[in-house]
Amino acid sequence: MTLLARVFALPVKAYRLIFSPWVGHNCRYQPTCSAYALEALEKHGAIKGAWLTARRIGRCHPWGGTGYDPVPDDTDEG
Repeated sequence: MTLLARVFALPVKAYRLIFSPWVGHNCRYQPTCSAYALEALEKHGAIKGAWLTARRIGRCHPWGGTGYDPVPDDTDEG
């Protein structure tokens, strides 16, 4: 993971440590958005990983989808 991706991952890790236990496990997607964010940053780096994470969080609303939504591979268009 690049240095910038590690910096971007810090708030996600803080959320998982501090707030996630209180929010509960009511996720619409599998993997959860925080797990998705960490995987996207690991696979794609800071810029594309942050973009994929923002798109995923944008889909998480009452009229959005549900189910399995993995991080796309490098060859997939994202």
